[in-house]
Amino acid sequence: MHQKMSPGKWIPVMVIALATSLGTDAQQRPNPANGKPGTTAPAATPTPPKPSGPKPYKEVITSKAVTDEGLFTVHKVEDKYYFEIPDKMLGRDILVVNRLSKAAAGMRNFFFGYAGDKIGDNVIRFEKGPNNKVFLRLISYDEMAGDSTSSMFKAVANSNIQPIAQAFDIAAFNADTTGVVLDVTSYLNSDNEILNFEASAKRTFRVGGLQSDKSYISGVKSFPVNTEIKTVKTYARASGATPGQAPAAFGAAPSGSYTVEINSSMMLLPDQPMQPRYYDDRVGYFTRQYVDFEKNPQGVESVRMITRWRLEPKPEDVEKYKRGELVEPKKPIVFYIDPATPKKWVPYLIQGVNDWQSAFEKAGFKNAIFAKEAPVNDPEWSLEDARYSAIVYKPSDVPNASGPHEHDPRSGEILESHINWYHNVMALLRNWYFVQASPNDPRARSPKFEDALMGELIRFVSSHEVGHTLGLRHNFGSSSATPVEKLRDKKWLEENGHTASIMDYARFNYVAQPEDNVGEKGLFPRIGDYDKWAIEWGYKWYPQAKSAEDETPILNALTIERLKNKRLWFGRETNPDDPRSQNEDLGDNSMKASAYGVKNLQRIVPNLQAWSKESNKDYESLTTLYNEVVTQFGRYIGHVGKNIGGVMETPKTVEQAGVVYEHVSREQQKEAMDFLNKQVFTTPVWLLDQQIFAKTGNTGTAVVNRLQDAALARVLSAGTINKLLNAEAALGSKTYTLSELMTDLRRSIFTELPARKPIDIYRRNLQKNMTERLLAFIKPATAPASLGGGITISFGPTISRNSDAISFARGTLRTLQSEIRLALPAYTDTATRYHLQDLLDRITDGLTVK
Repeated sequence: MHQKMSPGKWIPVMVIALATSLGTDAQQRPNPANGKPGTTAPAATPTPPKPSGPKPYKEVITSKAVTDEGLFTVHKVEDKYYFEIPDKMLGRDILVVNRLSKAAAGMRNFFFGYAGDKIGDNVIRFEKGPNNKVFLRLISYDEMAGDSTSSMFKAVANSNIQPIAQAFDIAAFNADTTGVVLDVTSYLNSDNEILNFEASAKRTFRVGGLQSDKSYISGVKSFPVNTEIKTVKTYARASGATPGQAPAAFGAAPSGSYTVEINSSMMLLPDQPMQPRYYDDRVGYFTRQYVDFEKNPQGVESVRMITRWRLEPKPEDVEKYKRGELVEPKKPIVFYIDPATPKKWVPYLIQGVNDWQSAFEKAGFKNAIFAKEAPVNDPEWSLEDARYSAIVYKPSDVPNASGPHEHDPRSGEILESHINWYHNVMALLRNWYFVQASPNDPRARSPKFEDALMGELIRFVSSHEVGHTLGLRHNFGSSSATPVEKLRDKKWLEENGHTASIMDYARFNYVAQPEDNVGEKGLFPRIGDYDKWAIEWGYKWYPQAKSAEDETPILNALTIERLKNKRLWFGRETNPDDPRSQNEDLGDNSMKASAYGVKNLQRIVPNLQAWSKESNKDYESLTTLYNEVVTQFGRYIGHVGKNIGGVMETPKTVEQAGVVYEHVSREQQKEAMDFLNKQVFTTPVWLLDQQIFAKTGNTGTAVVNRLQDAALARVLSAGTINKLLNAEAALGSKTYTLSELMTDLRRSIFTELPARKPIDIYRRNLQKNMTERLLAFIKPATAPASLGGGITISFGPTISRNSDAISFARGTLRTLQSEIRLALPAYTDTATRYHLQDLLDRITDGLTVK
């Protein structure tokens, strides 16, 4: 009788089995019976080994077996592991997700390399083969064509045979011959492409070859729809740079090794895939993309399905749902809180999940999502069990949080998620809230926040990351739907919030002024109008639609109607041109919002020493918070700069009126240029607190150079200049032209020349910066960097040698050359004279034909 274990208990390993093979090569010798010198007897034909074939079940799964039943029945017999796979599971798709359950010291690369991080995923399938073998196939759904009955499906299948990743001998058939038994010991402990780092992760972490003598299987658990494998694997450290650093010398010899514990989840995919929902550019969802050879009869179409959980009403509630009554879903979305989480933060994390319930009510479901603490001392519950989604606490110094999810590649159905909450995200939250809210919230005027405030900040981050696990992308355009002056209206803010989406990177309301008396509800982000609309769009159930194609016209009509409300607009986070779609910004006018933000920063700087003071501590907090002020000001500069040359993008279907792409108005671009002149190019002396510098080591020139350089880098970038020229070609003098930009910059940055005023060190640095950027345009083009083998690299937009940009750069330099020559005799102070003479020499050299 076998030893039985209840599902979910670890099977420990005590012995490491090492398999070795020895090869021999014998030299042929003369055959003495032959009698002829120098001759040899013909080589004997080797007798092929007799195939052993499957053994009787009891000879393989002996009385010593420790057995765990689940998706696969797992047997551990001494030092060997066997999978007993029922016939009904052969041919079924299984998603394999590999995560680090214990990470290696020295392996971390920026935000990655921690326990819980994913290192690879695949879809596999076990199939019976000839000669008593079972093949493990690696399955791809990147190309599809209808269902198995169509001729196109067969044609695509014939051209895309899925590779066999491993062949297993059938060790035995189970007792009633309804399943096969496979010895998986060697495979689980090998460096294979299924249960391991994927290739990109190996490169990221410099993972080299497996050191099998230092690797072993630590246990296997089986559950009803998943099997969890834990292995401890040691790898050589591959050559190259330390993660996160530039390579010092590629090809350097490997040094040292990594030992990690890997958890591999084998999750059975649904027998019947969920009905997919096609992506719409007007609502921000993550997608699963594939090539469909049958959807378009006259071509090939790339199809994008959104990723979402399967939410359906219970059978007995279908009619209620159709009548518009709120019903509970057949299977709700449940998040468990990692038991390692500090107890005082657990209620806030739970509330951050539960906050989404109101959004799901818009889709017709109540109690559709909630969080609860993980069971304590329950052998049936495990953080590694792929049936459970969790918020995982990581005692890490990384200031971050992330919300990944795993989905069925056939339909986009989200199957599980592990939200990563790094402990040091609290430092990030402290810094954000201090620099954006301390003028309005006295609780933020301290280097350490009280637990109640920090808890609410954690709740906000929790909600944001949960949104990602629901399939939602960032909506960087959401905050642009709020008029700037409404950000100072306490009543309006309490009703609507300062942004329409918690999926925006709007953070906190930095526009509100102390005299507005705005409280926490007006400063914090929360689930907003866009979030509720996005969940309705993605999760509302349409029983009358029998396919994704049937849903499309229903959803299009709904979207056109809903988007009459501008608060529901989605602005993608990857748009480089639209000033409405920016991270960390607020309001419908970057210049006005940033001007209010600067006023609040000017309130913070004089109080920094008092607000950052900690008894018996040095000035680390003062340094950190001063740098946060500078960084926040830099954000405002970036928000404003994106308006110059800006192109707004509003995706539409053919049923909607109006354009998709529109240039930012001339007036708005001039307003942006005026902000940069007054707030940035005019030295921001309010930042130059010498008492702070004396304690932090900052210098005024470094701070101002950094900010002014950021402004010039954007407005004089190849991308901005090309957009200005394109707009002029389309609109003529109705738009802000490159000629106007060059004139405005010259007049802003060289203001002293017409008035013959002395030029201080900050302005001298700024003037050199602009001059060098203009000279860079007219320098001969250099060849792009080469990797060898005919491969070259280039980064971002470039300026063509035939572009007007070069003409305007030359023209501006010639104008400066003339103005400097005229002004130079009037200057008597040495610093200004040397500076202008230097500029004159640089310009003359640059304009001289070589």
